[in-house]
Amino acid sequence: MQNVYLDNAATTQVRPSVITKMQEALSMNYGNPSSTHSYGRKAKTMVEQARKTIAKRLNAAPSEIIFTSGGTEADNMVLRCAVRDAGVKTLITTKIEHHAVLHTAEALAEEYNVALRFVELDSHGNPDLGHLEALLIEDDSKKLVSLMHINNEIGNVLDIKSVAALCKEHNALFHSDTVQSVGHFPMDVSEVPVDFFAAAAHKFHGPKGVGFAFIRKNTGIKPLIIGGSQERGYRAGTEAFHNIVGLEAAFEAAYENLSEEQKQVLELKKYFITELKKAIPEVAFNGWSGDVEHSTYTLVNVRIPVNAQKGLMLLFHLDMKGIACSKGSACQSGSAMGSHVLNEILDETEMAKPSLRFSFSMFNTKEELDYTIGVLKEFVDN
Repeated sequence: MQNVYLDNAATTQVRPSVITKMQEALSMNYGNPSSTHSYGRKAKTMVEQARKTIAKRLNAAPSEIIFTSGGTEADNMVLRCAVRDAGVKTLITTKIEHHAVLHTAEALAEEYNVALRFVELDSHGNPDLGHLEALLIEDDSKKLVSLMHINNEIGNVLDIKSVAALCKEHNALFHSDTVQSVGHFPMDVSEVPVDFFAAAAHKFHGPKGVGFAFIRKNTGIKPLIIGGSQERGYRAGTEAFHNIVGLEAAFEAAYENLSEEQKQVLELKKYFITELKKAIPEVAFNGWSGDVEHSTYTLVNVRIPVNAQKGLMLLFHLDMKGIACSKGSACQSGSAMGSHVLNEILDETEMAKPSLRFSFSMFNTKEELDYTIGVLKEFVDN
């Protein structure tokens, strides 16, 4: 039995260089960044340097980067504050967003009586931009559009520039959950007029429990967490300094090595698709995940040709063989309910077959993929 980790869309292995940076912060630079003595000033300087590092890479202003506990908090902050403070009366999203967006939008519709509109999807799970425009001109209410850049289950890549331009044209705010794309794709907010987006360090080989929200200047939103004046007043509470240092280190490493690692991981994805089709010709790929031109290079979502009853044992079987992957997303894997994403794009017959998400990183090898494909073939054939 081998140990094979193919669940990188859920979380990633932390780079050794990031661990080193965090250990230094924990052991040597432990001052409270809000303290005025030398220990505090040093910590504060490193927090602000991290903010500048990230902002520079994104072509943003440092004041537009707000550190959070991760993507879920960043999504909640943006949506809630946009409704509460920026006069948003209509939320426009899709039914295949991450639950951090979808459930928040549903809660806001109840709490604030805002209208909630869903963009129609094609059979692959892509938003219909014609329908989006129709929703934008439906009435003159203040609108916020929230569409994820890369779907965390099926890997579809949104045409984020076109959506941002459409929102700008119709005077709507635009938020994107970019948790699966920051650290994996370039992002330049001077070219993409997005108003808000969310990121999480643990998706690009950084620590868990830290991320950031990009909040463009003059959007009118106010703090979600009230207390001290940390994070430009947007988020009270003592900064998780060691995590922020780790975030910065992971972010810099991701973009310094981006071209090389993109190529390496894309080759793994192509290899997995090709060899899996050879081994199990009836296998299918959900959404656009099997199309390397239209999906992220980091994952595939595969539908295995076995019946529903046999499929119940598949994830357990893989785990027993040392293979880590997800049923849908990691957020869904512990649920008895099927994937809300796949429910929107598959019919009842195809939904009955087991679907698995395999997600890759530069720490994976072709030998690991061969082993995984062999285990899958054995399960299907027996």
